[in-house]
Amino acid sequence: MAPKHVVDIKTEEPLSSSRVNMDIYYKANLTDMPEQQRQQCECSCGKIARENGKITREKRLNIAERRALSVSMYELTNRKAAASKKEDAEKRATLGTATVRQKRDTGPYSKLAHCWKKIKKSVGGWSDKSKDGSKVTTVIATPGQGPDRPQEVSYTDTKVIGNGSFGVVYQARLCDSNVLVAIKKVLQDKRFKNRELQIMRKLEHCNIVKLKYFFYSSGDKKDEVYLNLVLEYIPETVYKVARHYSKSKQTIPISFIKLYMYQLFRSLAYIHSLGICHRDIKPQNLLLDPETGVLKLCDFGSAKHLVKGEPNVSYICSRYYRAPELIFGAIDYTTKIDVWSAGCVLAELLLGQPIFPGDSGVDQLVEIIKVLGTPTKEQIKEMNPNYTEFKFPQIKSHPWQQYMLTRLSMPFDTTNQQKIRVFRVRTPPEAIELVARLLEYTPSSRISPLQACAHPFFNELREPNTRLPNGNELPPLFNFTEHELSIQPSLNALLIPRHQEGAAATAGAGAANSQAPSQQQEGSGGGGSSATASGAASTGGGPANPGGAAADSAPDAPVTPSGIA
Repeated sequence: MAPKHVVDIKTEEPLSSSRVNMDIYYKANLTDMPEQQRQQCECSCGKIARENGKITREKRLNIAERRALSVSMYELTNRKAAASKKEDAEKRATLGTATVRQKRDTGPYSKLAHCWKKIKKSVGGWSDKSKDGSKVTTVIATPGQGPDRPQEVSYTDTKVIGNGSFGVVYQARLCDSNVLVAIKKVLQDKRFKNRELQIMRKLEHCNIVKLKYFFYSSGDKKDEVYLNLVLEYIPETVYKVARHYSKSKQTIPISFIKLYMYQLFRSLAYIHSLGICHRDIKPQNLLLDPETGVLKLCDFGSAKHLVKGEPNVSYICSRYYRAPELIFGAIDYTTKIDVWSAGCVLAELLLGQPIFPGDSGVDQLVEIIKVLGTPTKEQIKEMNPNYTEFKFPQIKSHPWQQYMLTRLSMPFDTTNQQKIRVFRVRTPPEAIELVARLLEYTPSSRISPLQACAHPFFNELREPNTRLPNGNELPPLFNFTEHELSIQPSLNALLIPRHQEGAAATAGAGAANSQAPSQQQEGSGGGGSSATASGAASTGGGPANPGGAAADSAPDAPVTPSGIA
């Protein structure tokens, strides 16, 4: 006997077991029934059919019985919907909307809905449509910072804005706040924790892109899992801005260069104080808000917490920005490789083109030697002791403020040299001096990011009346936290301008007596297991592409002595 609530509306008697046979039901004449009601009817009959173990395929219904079944379910669905609306209206008048929703979710009819909800959660999310017809995706996501408290997050207006070997980056809009976000989707190896996720959950700084949420989703293949990082969306990059000026045969205004580089050095000072090395500093990974002038460092796919004494992979960092110790194959490098990369970015913004545009690992070293000269034995030993006995062609260094060698067809042919200036004539001397302090062969001789922030090149930013070229006020540059002021307390007097001392007094009250973290020294850190460089081949360093990297600056294998020869 079929369940009692399935009846023939003409006889008011329960339908026989054969009348709920799914095979027959699918053949029922439901063409006159609205689509939504037909689907509900189909779902209900499917549940009944599964519960009835005595149903056989041999039994068939005549046309009248089929129509009776169809109309029965149609009528029952309408009755239940009408009763539910009436009951809700009565309860809402006395208990309120929230209470009604809570009680309805605990009723007998909600069991099937709860089961379906669990199924949707297990596969990472589900889709629906908003009132305007756009697709809405809802996922169970975990906040980027704070305790692990999963919650429903809905987003819409999804579109691809970048892709490469690392995965895909989407732009989307959160439904609850109407805020744009970037969603970086990367394949997750179940055997390991995702290093990028672990690092980003530790970071909270005004010049580092914020991780809002993260969630997992299934792929097309069996057991394929993707990690989705929901990041704040920032529309531009330093790469795009520099390319815009380059196409116009102009250089970026020096005030913009100061603003961008100061914020980059501040972000590096923060992550280095935590022992974290970014390992892929380049213009494509520097996000910009053109309205406010705020810069934020992104793409921590290659980042790593360096531990002194543990080896690291040297096959890291995009080629134009690779420190010489990486080209020499060092595996015990420090966070100073980020300082070299930042120096390359500064020089590129001043020049309007990369300062060391090598076509390969060997050519990259050649470009560096042309400007800095041949490294001494002591400098080579600092970079990689295994190369101290190798004989390099002797090229004399040239002062930054004066001349450099042009690129020659034969890199070390000194018979027909031409001399040109490294930088343009109007380049501020303070900028050239800062580049020289950053691009040192010996890693320990490079200044720290916080020392760079205190450099006279940025003094204009510390003046009270300085504004952006469009007349707007500067973004917050001196809102140092107590942790930041504890990194190198001796620099605090230089970092905080006089008109900002009152605002920084609270944060700096305990900084002088507090001890910085054990790995906050800029030269510390040098270990950990090898990592895969996940940022590669985004389309031209597109907007808000936290995972993108330029194809023309991909890392190369370390140079060997035979390769140099």
